[in-house]
Amino acid sequence: MTQQRSIQRARRQKGKPTSGYFVTWDVHSGDAAESAKLKRFVYGTTSTWKGKTYRYPGFVEQDGVQYLGQSVLFVPEPRLRSLLEFLRLNGIGHVVRYGSLGAISSF
Repeated sequence: MTQQRSIQRARRQKGKPTSGYFVTWDVHSGDAAESAKLKRFVYGTTSTWKGKTYRYPGFVEQDGVQYLGQSVLFVPEPRLRSLLEFLRLNGIGHVVRYGSLGAISSF
């Protein structure tokens, strides 16, 4: 069975224990334009033009940002403002909670 893209993304991320914010949002899946805009901002995009591929990284690739699951990110304080501004300007409902994130030792 192949792993889902979200699990692969989460496993690739490396991070040291840190404090920051858990951010979750809700976008109406019936609004294709809003969903696409959010997806491009958060996950980035790739396009091909005249045989050349261009890759535009998303918010999750910024230093310290961790993908936790569908519609949930861990965001360090220096990165929080840009995400919240995007969500607010696009009228996307969201919740922010302070917390910490760190690795556990293997068991």
